[in-house]
Amino acid sequence: PAFGLFIFTIARDPLRIIILIAGAFFWLVSLLLSSLIWFIAVKASDPQDERLQKGLLIFGVMFSVLLQEAFRFLYYKLLRKAIEGLVALSEDGCSPISIQQMAYVAGVGFGLMSGAFSMINLLADALGPGTVGIHGDSQLYFLTSAFMTMVLIFLHTFWGIIFFHGCEHRRWWEIAAVIIMHLTVSGLSFCNPLYVGSLVPSYLLMAAAAAWAYLLSGGSAQNLRRFLLCKC
Repeated sequence: PAFGLFIFTIARDPLRIIILIAGAFFWLVSLLLSSLIWFIAVKASDPQDERLQKGLLIFGVMFSVLLQEAFRFLYYKLLRKAIEGLVALSEDGCSPISIQQMAYVAGVGFGLMSGAFSMINLLADALGPGTVGIHGDSQLYFLTSAFMTMVLIFLHTFWGIIFFHGCEHRRWWEIAAVIIMHLTVSGLSFCNPLYVGSLVPSYLLMAAAAAWAYLLSGGSAQNLRRFLLCKC
C-alpha cells in the first residue's frame, strides 16, 4: 500500500518526495532513540527475571509510541517554519503546498518507514531456524504480520492528518486521540498469537481514523455516508 500511495500521490512532486523522506528520517530517529533506551534497560536488568523482561518490553513499546508522536510534533513545527519560508520566497505570496498536503505526505513517510522495518523483522524470522507452526503454533504468522503492517502504514497516514490538524487549530484532544489510538494498536500486539484479538480492533480503528481524516481534510459527511451505503 505504501508503494501505491507513493507512486500515485507523491512521486511526481519533488517537494513531496523531500517531505516524505524527511518524515521517514524523523520516524527512524525516534525508533533509534527508543531502541537505545530499551537496550540499556535490558542490559542493566536481570535477564533471568522473565516478569521483569516482559515489563521492560511493554515499557519499550509504549515509550517508543510516545517518542514517535513527540517526533511527529517536532516535524510539524519544522514544516510550519518551512511553509513560512516558502511563502516568503514565492512571487505570489502563497505556499506551493498546503499544511493538509504536508500532513498527508508526512504521515505516509512515517508509515513507509514503519512498514519497512516491520517487513525487515518479518523476513528475518522467515530465514529460520525452524518452520512456523511446526510445534502447533499458528501458521498464519506471516499472513497476519503482512496485514498488520498494512494497517500500520494506513494508520500512520491518517494519524498524520489528524495530528497536524490538531496542532494547526490547537485542538489538543485530537493530538491526545492520536496518541491513545497509537498506544492501543501497539498494545494489541501483545494479544498475539491470538491474531483475531489484534487484527480486528486495529482495522476498526483504521476505519474510524480514515473517516475522521477524510472529514478533517474537507470531505463531506454526506459523501462519506453515501460511500458507506454503496450509493452512487
